[in-house]
Amino acid sequence: MTVAISHPLPGVVQALLDRPAARNAINLDMVRRLAEVMNDPQARVIVIGSTSPEALSSGADIKLDDAERAEVSRELYRLYEMMRTTDAIIVVALSGHAVGGGAQLVVAADFTVASPGATIRFRGPGHGLAVGAWALPGLVGRGRAIDLTLGMRSVDALEALEIGLIQRIEDSPLPYALTFAEEISALSPSAVAAVKRISGIADPLEALKAEREHNDRWDGSIPAKHGDDSNLPR
Repeated sequence: MTVAISHPLPGVVQALLDRPAARNAINLDMVRRLAEVMNDPQARVIVIGSTSPEALSSGADIKLDDAERAEVSRELYRLYEMMRTTDAIIVVALSGHAVGGGAQLVVAADFTVASPGATIRFRGPGHGLAVGAWALPGLVGRGRAIDLTLGMRSVDALEALEIGLIQRIEDSPLPYALTFAEEISALSPSAVAAVKRISGIADPLEALKAEREHNDRWDGSIPAKHGDDSNLPR
């Protein structure tokens, strides 16, 4: 088993990378199991984490032969696209380090909560690859993206929070991620999907139009748990 999959809450799927001896190095089975989770029609929120606090993932498994490593890379990029295009909100609980493909799981997610000791590193150019350049400019700006991808330095949790690479630091990332997931799963599915889709539109006027059109279709209904405005998340 390379990914421990469970359903801890209604509408919430938890996928914990589970190759601790290999620091969760990504092989074909791991990436394909994560892709299966993305296709779960019942998933409102998907929480990705690790069974070990030492690492989210050290990236693609360097022990694979060239052909299999290339296939892992192709499957990973399909996975990142699925993470961005699914209506489900993807939350990453990051403990330890996230390197290469592991770091790309962070930037492909919608929300990342990290432990104080977490680190993120993009090492692609050191292996002749471009890694993270597709997502980083939209998160941290073009200059910082160049710094992180070509500098290949480790970014600690505090800096990652300051520059927008992650969204929160907690001593226990996974429990926080599950609490956050529970709150999201109680919201209107169409509203959650719309926020995810609209926030990914680069042109502000196009995003404005999309938000207006979504809200014009609203029927006035509010999820029962949030009928009282005092209970709405702030």
